[in-house]
Amino acid sequence: MSNDQRASASNGHINLEQQRKRAKELLVRLKNGGASAQESALERLSSYSGSPRLADAQWLIARELGFASWPRLKAHVDAVEFAALHPRFAADDEPGVQHWRCGNDIAHSLRLAGFQGEFHMFADPLCMGPVPDLPDLEFIRLRSEFVSSSFEMPMEDARRRMEGEYQDLARMRRARRAVLWCDADAYDQLFLMALLARMDTLPESVELIEISHVPGVERFIGIGQLAPEVLAWLWPQRRRLDAAAFALARTAWKAYRDPSPQAWAELSLDETPSLPFLAPALRRQLQELPSLCDGLSLTERLMLRITQELDRPTLGQVFNELTSVREPLPFLGDSMFYALARTLIDGPAPLMRQFDVQHPWPRRPLELTPLGKQVLAGKAYWLDHASAVRWVGGTKIEPGRPHWALDDLLVPRWRL
Repeated sequence: MSNDQRASASNGHINLEQQRKRAKELLVRLKNGGASAQESALERLSSYSGSPRLADAQWLIARELGFASWPRLKAHVDAVEFAALHPRFAADDEPGVQHWRCGNDIAHSLRLAGFQGEFHMFADPLCMGPVPDLPDLEFIRLRSEFVSSSFEMPMEDARRRMEGEYQDLARMRRARRAVLWCDADAYDQLFLMALLARMDTLPESVELIEISHVPGVERFIGIGQLAPEVLAWLWPQRRRLDAAAFALARTAWKAYRDPSPQAWAELSLDETPSLPFLAPALRRQLQELPSLCDGLSLTERLMLRITQELDRPTLGQVFNELTSVREPLPFLGDSMFYALARTLIDGPAPLMRQFDVQHPWPRRPLELTPLGKQVLAGKAYWLDHASAVRWVGGTKIEPGRPHWALDDLLVPRWRL
């Protein structure tokens, strides 16, 4: 795969001339019998005559990139290129428009794409740590303590950042127009849910840009990976949020902060057309509760499995494998991953052991401890050995005490 192909598969910017060249090269292989898999695909086409044509090769290339036909691929590329050449037409925002994102990963790209509005970040990782139903001052204090301890940040810095983000959020209510940029994963959907639920006074207009995939991108992780011109292409796809979306967010936020995960689990099974990605994200987040089988969350189980299968991988390799291959709905950044990994490494009865700790954490090799192998095999229950308190939303899980856990059907059960 060429460098251009790798880039387009990652950031969504497709070079049409390159795809035309690939189609011509594929046509030669088809005629010479050197593309058997593609030939098999063509044989299932009712229009295929048995003698490969350029149109057949183009169809195969379009199909590989996620499009139903070559004209669909070309229309997509034309739309993206038009957005890039006419940023003021595509990004017809104004300096007073507030763009909100749960991180700063698109701030620079928005400027390059021609956006003029203010950029605001709300990065509190609500998919991790305690999210109980508390008054704002107490809630912010608790979240600051969690961020400080989990991400090795001085407490004063964590509190200052947290207070600043929540103050900005309060000022959002006075904005004339706000646009929210979200992915389909739990990090983004919980950000969206919390943002909407806290709006007792609304801006004149709240719009949402929300995606789960981008044509041509092999493994879509999030909006932050996209090229500036693809962000401009997304702009016309925004939609104005209605009262149903705000009502759903308030219901979901209340359920997520409850000490019991039952209402949240039930909501995750519903159709949520006003916020279509919310229920699947809540369902994935539900799997961060311990399993009745081994006491592990899905992320913890994947970490252990990768470590066992790759044979002393580095932490960086485990993170890359988790994010790019194993995780069904990627939501962890690198620092979030390491914070979760430490809960399996630290403590008197760890499940993983790291080596070469003088190196930055991504370069440290890992292996499972004997207990880690037992837990992964379902022969020991992690929370019978863990020492740290764990939270998922408003659900508090204390090792050695009765707690909520998931059965094989992902139904929360009270484990005594």
